[in-house]
This record gives sequence, structure tokens and C-alpha cells, in this order.
Amino acid sequence: MVYPKETIMSTAQVSSESHGQYSAKAYSAASATSQLAPTVISRREPGNHDVQIEILFCGICHSDLHQVRNEWSVMPTVYPCIPGHEIVGRVTKVGSAVTNFKPGDLAAVGCLVDSDGSCPDCQTGLEQFCPNLTLTYNSPDPHLGGVTYGGYTDSIVVKDHFVLHVPSNLDLAGVAPLLCAGITTYSPLRHWDVTNGKKVGVVGLGGLGHMAVKFAHALGAYVVVFTTSKNKKDDAVLLGANEIVISKDPAQMKKHICSFDFILDTVSAQHDINSYIQLLRRDGNLTLVGAPDKPHAVSGFGLLFQRRSISGSIIGGLAETQEMLDFCGKHNITADVEVIPIQKVNEAYDRMLKSDVKYRFSIDMASLKSE
Repeated sequence: MVYPKETIMSTAQVSSESHGQYSAKAYSAASATSQLAPTVISRREPGNHDVQIEILFCGICHSDLHQVRNEWSVMPTVYPCIPGHEIVGRVTKVGSAVTNFKPGDLAAVGCLVDSDGSCPDCQTGLEQFCPNLTLTYNSPDPHLGGVTYGGYTDSIVVKDHFVLHVPSNLDLAGVAPLLCAGITTYSPLRHWDVTNGKKVGVVGLGGLGHMAVKFAHALGAYVVVFTTSKNKKDDAVLLGANEIVISKDPAQMKKHICSFDFILDTVSAQHDINSYIQLLRRDGNLTLVGAPDKPHAVSGFGLLFQRRSISGSIIGGLAETQEMLDFCGKHNITADVEVIPIQKVNEAYDRMLKSDVKYRFSIDMASLKSE
């Protein structure tokens, strides 16, 4: 997940509330070319509205890799950088004003840890669009100064509004990626009213795509996966797809012209989206959650004649993210993950570049205790 620099608090106005500090173990990057390595950081002691969480698992998002290597000009990295915004753990302490969490509760934290709370977006539960949001890492820290540190650590303290409840029936390692990959795909499916009987296409079957298939299937849609690889057919069916289309085959694509209610494009590599636009029925929508380096070339005629539309989407607000977690609990949905110790995080980054994972990495943070 990426936010343009102008949407993030540009100055770290340190909170007037006084905070003690404690030490936490972590893995950090010292520069764009250095590997992640063990370190010790300072965390604030919980304030009145804070929740302290012992982190049990943290998912690895492709955004982590981009941020660690300072590959996003819209959001320059401040070092040391401690990534991680797919956090699941157990509450260890709460502030005096916290009423919805208690020590021992399972809890989760996603991409946001604060917002201004007063803008129109925050007032309507869309904190992800707040012009003064605070990201979980590499964002100005309004409490301690400097920048925020993410989930590659054994503990975190977060304002209670930005902490989520985790259904107790779910595997925690698989829950972690739901906090980014999960909500990134769930939110547009809900926004565009994907329900029983709708025909939905999912472009790409990676970390985002596999979650989109699971959600669309659980919502009752007829799910078609578009992929360039014939080898992914069996996997797509196991995830809940009704049909698989090899997007490089014009004959297969032609069979679906003007038939989709909604298509979710999860691919970040450069590709021709016009071939998918023509598959939308009247008033159909294609939503992008992948962001190629170069802008897409879009044919206006493909949109005009069937009143089709293209949109983009990031994560959801806090209420919708909690809705997503509850939905996952009801339908027993988690991400498909490979669990690794934190000592293998650099190897995992290299493997991500080769798409050598099904479908997300989840770090077992108990491994940090040995550092």
C-alpha cells in the first residue's frame, strides 16, 4: 500500500501528553542498500487511550520491500526503517480510558495508527483518506518525534481506535496479511456491491489476487481468474474460482466480452487494461489495486459506449476493516502463508522479487526472542 507524500502529516507535532518509554527488540534497515538487522528501539508507554500489544505475527507486504529500499519517490524513506503493517498479537496493557480491549485479548493493527479524527473522511469512517493520517511506519511520529516504527518488532503501542479485534477461530499467522492484502481486496468488492450472482473477474493470482478470489467466492459471486500461467489453474479452483481464463489467449478473452459486473485488477506489472475493459457489461467497473510504474494507456471508446468506469482503491477504514475480520471469522478465511522466522526476512525479500511464495510471508515474531 502506498500513499502520496502530500496526504501524510508533513510535520511531527509531538503530543503534549507525557509518555515514558520502554525498549523493544526489532529488525531495521539502516539504508536503502543494507539488509534488515537486529536492533533495539524505544516505544512509548501506553497513554490513556493506548493499547500495548505483544506482536505474535507480522505479514510481509510488497510495500515493505519498496519502502526499505527507498523505491517510492512519492514517499521517501527515513532511516532507520522498521517496516510491517500487517500486525497480529495479544494485548498486554491498556490505558485508563480504554474500554474495548483488555490484557489477554487478541488484537490487530493495519496500515494506520492515527488520523486527525475531525475531517469529513474520518467523520464518515474513511480514515484511509484522511489528509493528516499517520501510517504504521515511516510516518512522522506525533508522540516521540522522528518517524513511526512498524511491526518487525516484539511490541507496539497504538491508539485504541486503530486497534482491531481478531476472531478467535482463525489461524493467527494467516490473519496477519488480512490487515493489508485482505482489506485492500475486500474494500472494493464491498464498495462495488459484489453479491450473490454477480460475475467478478480477478486479474492476477498473487498475494492480493488470492485474497480477492476467496472473498468474491464467499460473497456468492461467479469468480473468473485471469492469469498468464496455465500452471495456476488448479490453485485458482482450490481458492474458489469457477473459471480460469488465460489472458494471453484472444479466443478465451473474446468469450467473455460485455459480461462482467466487476473486475479487480491486482497486477502491478505493466499490462494492457483495455483488454479487460471490453469484458465489462454496461455500467461495469474495473478497479485497480495494483500500481504499475508507468501510467496505463486507456482507450476512451472502451468506456464511453457501455458507460463503463475505472477506479482505484487502497485499504478500508477502521470500521470496514473490522467488518472484514468478522467476515473472515464467519467464513473461516485467512491468507495462505509461509511462516518464517525473522532471521529469514532478507531471504524472503529476495524471494518476493521472484514471486517465490504462496501467497504471503508471515513472520513468527517469537523468533525475535533469540536475538
